[in-house]
Amino acid sequence: MQQKINYRRDIDGLRAIAVIGVILYHSEINVGGNLLFSGGFLGVDVFFVISGYLITSIILKERVIKDHFSFIDFYKRRVRRLVPALLVVLMASLVFAYFILLPIQFKSYLNSVLSSIFFYSNLYFHYSGQSYGQSILSNQPLLHTWSLSVEEQFYILYPIIFIFILRVFKENVKYLFYIFIITSVIFSSYISETHSSFNFYMITNRAWELACGALVSLNHFQNKNKENNYFWKNLGFILIIFSFFYFDSANSHPSYLTLIPVLGSCMIIYNHSENNLIDKIL
Repeated sequence: MQQKINYRRDIDGLRAIAVIGVILYHSEINVGGNLLFSGGFLGVDVFFVISGYLITSIILKERVIKDHFSFIDFYKRRVRRLVPALLVVLMASLVFAYFILLPIQFKSYLNSVLSSIFFYSNLYFHYSGQSYGQSILSNQPLLHTWSLSVEEQFYILYPIIFIFILRVFKENVKYLFYIFIITSVIFSSYISETHSSFNFYMITNRAWELACGALVSLNHFQNKNKENNYFWKNLGFILIIFSFFYFDSANSHPSYLTLIPVLGSCMIIYNHSENNLIDKIL
């Protein structure tokens, strides 16, 4: 039986904020010649933090309650959650792509369909030279699936790695996450200027964002009786909204700049109380 973590309405609200940010970014709303939600694409980074938190929480809770984690059950749940919706999107967009795209574009589209089904579209778009953000209205209808591929690669690899380091490092595992996050932020910032496409698409450079969410989950499990700090929750919300308006695709992401929406997401997830104004909004 699946062990569910406690439902958090504020996390669903945070998901909504992330999705709205991405949609508004792709809507290209211009005010006075300036893109209004130029940093809305950072909603993806918010999503990665949420995923890191939820998947880590699921693994930890199953180990605490059942003293066992079933990889097969975990992967089955991920497939049931994501694949049906993905197939609907692929089939629906196939019809439109056939009538709208030029033959050479349609051939490229079919390649992107294959990469989406097998969750390597981030690799496909990188090596095919499709730079995200250079043209918001891309001729690649499935460009957005790059982030889904990163998520799926995370789902496949992370449980195996996390269970292993839990057994080896036990109570000290969170310090390993701190070291990994700091090192990865420095690495991403370093190559963001010279290998911006690789830096943007690859899970190796997104892993620290997922790890930030995982670290929040680890701290939750080790500090179950903590007091919530409303100031940090409010600040976290402000940081995310600020990021959506302030940054643009000219800024290299992920890098140390991406810490702003990522830390904002961590502040919101870590501090939870439905009496707080931000919780009510979310």
